[in-house]
Amino acid sequence: MLYGRSTEQAELEGLITSARQGHSGALVVRGEAGIGKTALLDWAAGGAAALGLRVLRVTGIEPEADLAFGALTQLLWPLQDRLDALPGPQAAALKAVLGADLARGHDRFLTGLAVLTLLADLAEEGPVLCLVDDAQWLDDASAEPLLFAARRLAAEGVAMVFATREDGFAAPGLTELRPSRLDGRSAISLLAEHGVAPVLREQVIAESKGNPLALIEFAAARRGRAAGQPHLRVADRVLSSFRAQIGRLPERTRLMALIAAAEGRGDLPLQLKAAQALGVGLDDLEEAERAGLMQVSESGVAFRHPLVATAAYQGAALARRVAVHRALAEVAETADCRAHHLPAATMEPDAGVAAELAAAAERAASRTAYVAAARLYEQAARLGTDVRQQVGWLSRAAACALSGGHPDQAAALAERAESLVEPGLPDAELTMARAAAMFELGEEEQAVHLLQERADLADPCQGAAMLRTGATYAWFTGDEGAVSAAARKLAALGTPDPMAEGLSHLMRADYARGLPLLVEFLSTSSDTERALYTGMIIGDDATTMALAAAEAARCRENGLIGALPQVLQILAQTQVWAGLHRDAEASVAEAVGIACDTGLQQRIAWINGVSARIAAIEGDEDRCRRLAGETPGAYRATGEAVLGLLELSLGDHESALDRLEAAWSGPGRNAAVLLSSAPDQIEAAVRLAQPHRAQEPLRRLVAWADASRQPWAQAVALRCRALTSDDESLYLEALRLHAQGGRPFERARTQLLHGEWLRRARRPGDARAPLHAAMETFARLGAAPWVERARSELHATGETPRAAHPAPVAELTPQELHVVRLAATGHSSREIAAQLFLSPRTVEYHLYKAYPKLGVSSRRELSRLNLA
Repeated sequence: MLYGRSTEQAELEGLITSARQGHSGALVVRGEAGIGKTALLDWAAGGAAALGLRVLRVTGIEPEADLAFGALTQLLWPLQDRLDALPGPQAAALKAVLGADLARGHDRFLTGLAVLTLLADLAEEGPVLCLVDDAQWLDDASAEPLLFAARRLAAEGVAMVFATREDGFAAPGLTELRPSRLDGRSAISLLAEHGVAPVLREQVIAESKGNPLALIEFAAARRGRAAGQPHLRVADRVLSSFRAQIGRLPERTRLMALIAAAEGRGDLPLQLKAAQALGVGLDDLEEAERAGLMQVSESGVAFRHPLVATAAYQGAALARRVAVHRALAEVAETADCRAHHLPAATMEPDAGVAAELAAAAERAASRTAYVAAARLYEQAARLGTDVRQQVGWLSRAAACALSGGHPDQAAALAERAESLVEPGLPDAELTMARAAAMFELGEEEQAVHLLQERADLADPCQGAAMLRTGATYAWFTGDEGAVSAAARKLAALGTPDPMAEGLSHLMRADYARGLPLLVEFLSTSSDTERALYTGMIIGDDATTMALAAAEAARCRENGLIGALPQVLQILAQTQVWAGLHRDAEASVAEAVGIACDTGLQQRIAWINGVSARIAAIEGDEDRCRRLAGETPGAYRATGEAVLGLLELSLGDHESALDRLEAAWSGPGRNAAVLLSSAPDQIEAAVRLAQPHRAQEPLRRLVAWADASRQPWAQAVALRCRALTSDDESLYLEALRLHAQGGRPFERARTQLLHGEWLRRARRPGDARAPLHAAMETFARLGAAPWVERARSELHATGETPRAAHPAPVAELTPQELHVVRLAATGHSSREIAAQLFLSPRTVEYHLYKAYPKLGVSSRRELSRLNLA
């Protein structure tokens, strides 16, 4: 029976009831050791099973915290017969977890998608409760897919509960429940159940501070002797109590308990093999069983509480622990299990052990268990005897940490490797890993300097790779000298790079030479990532959107989830330029969700820069300023450009102009970003009747537009020339070029300015058509300040315009829009689920919510709607 847990039980009961009704949810039960988390999970498991739910249970094990997929294997082992029913790549990912398929190369988050699909398939037969205990000890390779699935559950009938201690197991985005300490009445009831005499209860309650495990253990201690060390935390005092109990056991029993604690999984046959080598056996566990500290059965060995295992391990002398791990390594049945024990069994450098650990790290990396791989490589380096090998292993550890979403760890590992490198002989792999970590951590300028400095010392092929990466980084930071230096050095190496050379010319405002080089690179390059950036820079929106959409589709098809945030960021930006704000918001929402899962917090700020621009266009000042203020150093110009547009739209022309002028001379300037904001700078100067402040940005914009030959850019340049010269023919030519397509927001601005010019020229009848066209586009884009400006102009012509109504798709959430568009093109729910990393049930749920908003009732009717 549980005492004092009515609130917690109600929360869990609500989660289970919701699952029975077909809804999903996830909950994190967080609290100190002994607060009763496992008891709550036991209660939930019993109640759920009685109601017919399928209960799956996984427990994190402290000694296995660095063993890749240890916990996930627990979950999958009884479900192996279901794996073949999953989509092929997902089935392969889970078989790789179980060691049945060693295929390499899949994305690490494909495993999470596979877990989600598996749970959803199970729920087709009835609701499912998945319980994860001691989540603070989950290995990262298991925690990531379980959290990935938990965040994407919606309408499957699956409930997930994670129990964890206060430290560790970060699970942002999931609801948390923190069990309270027991009140006096509940504590008395618990002590009475355990036969504690009334005379002892008050003192035990005071010592335990309402911690249920402490109540029980301190009461037991009081029956024997006084409980000491009152200055320690309750959890530490409970641990001390367990150590004392273990200390009273016979020496041979303590050794068997240590073997069980070091092995961790409860594998009795394996423990007995190690015990035989150490001269003990099964009979020596009897005293621990009698003391109630351990349970031994044919299925395995279990400690009464994880703190008992901790006490058994920590209370042993180091030499004894080393001997136990050595024995476990010798009898291990797999190379990975052996590698798990070898670091703790090896105190001195050992080339053979180091090689085994490096091989285990390679296997872990091939299964996308990057965090485990990083740890194994690091251990191999610690025990290695060859400096070159140590540097290589630490370099790979840094690369794995970066792939695992831990750039700070990657940077630390790279620095350790650097300390082993001989002066003047840098390692290229190490340099690239360290620079990538720096860039992810916002140290862009240091990353550029490192790459350029080391490129001179590397062989030509490696040096060229460093210079190309360094040139791209330098472009984002606005470092003209670094970009130019990289281009010169690449040419000197006999490997001229059109992208680097083109960027170098752009940094010097030589657009006539730079842009054609980038156009050439875009049309010939097979490097998709650099081609995407090039398309963004030159403003070739159609090509960039097509490339990004194709790359996103490739990532989805192959389950390359971790690569998607960057691709979706670029796709979202081109969608904004194309006026597809709803699509862009959907891309941003997906990218942010995946970036959260991959631990790339810096990337989230970059992605949110896209949403900041949408907010600026829509006049959402609070949201725009919040998001733009989060843009990191490499994207500083983006944030300033967005805020300049916001201030222009709100009529604060002085602030807009001052901000954009400062951005051109400030750190982190980026020519492509700032040139796209040049029209805002020019319009603000004209509005302030300070045309001289428009001359330089106009000169740059015209030169850029002429060199780029992009119709939208040439149209915008003509509009800005018309704005400063009062020449209607320039407006007309601009509108002719706008008609070729691209950037509807800019086209509407040209129509608005032309209408304003016509009204001032006393031609109100002629002004109404462009003003109406502008207002309709602004309304479709949700650009409220611009709608009002167009409406005011129409009023000034003597017309009272009708209010514009948003399209039905405006009512949809980004996820619903994604789903209905795919459904309208004939994709099945399972196909949509695979593309969007959802379950089929969740896809059906989104369709169910979207149909009433669109006024339809079936997929067939969706195909007849305009979902633009």
